[in-house]
Amino acid sequence: MKISANKFVSATYDLYVGGTDGSEEELMEKATTDRPLSFIFGTGMMLEGFEDKLAGLEPDASFDFVLPSDQAYGEYFDENIVELPRSVFEVEGQIDSTIIFENNTVPMVDQEGNRINGTIVSIGDEVITMDFNHPLAGEDLHFVGKVVEVREATQEEVNAFMGMGGCGCGDGGCDDCSCDDDKHDHGCGCGH
Repeated sequence: MKISANKFVSATYDLYVGGTDGSEEELMEKATTDRPLSFIFGTGMMLEGFEDKLAGLEPDASFDFVLPSDQAYGEYFDENIVELPRSVFEVEGQIDSTIIFENNTVPMVDQEGNRINGTIVSIGDEVITMDFNHPLAGEDLHFVGKVVEVREATQEEVNAFMGMGGCGCGDGGCDDCSCDDDKHDHGCGCGH
């Protein structure tokens, strides 16, 4: 069966970034046979360019392609680095250091009520500096992998992925957020 709209797809891959300036590529993320990327094709769960490259592939097919940043997470914008008053993060006058620490990504809400993730850049006495760029903004993404499975999606899978904001790790959604592998964060936005 070929990858096409509304098919359940499972794949392994290594995701590399960098290397465009002659430097060595850096492995950023890995989906293994034990924890493959699983998603329903054509439903907007994945980057459009990623799906375009996988369209028509069958199980056991290998892939190796680069998505330029403009087809991935866009440019990196300096204006997306924002200083917020430290008080925004305080609960009863205290900051929870198990959540608020440098390089941690935390869910936030903007002025319009939209949920966005931001990475803590630095923590000062008065302000906390946040980066609201996607962690891979400005990066070309080099995917090397293999299609593991292609089949019709079950109704349960459709419900799990579409109704619960599944991140694609195959755990069925964010009910328990069992995506605990540091190299396996697809940004489901659940904050876990």
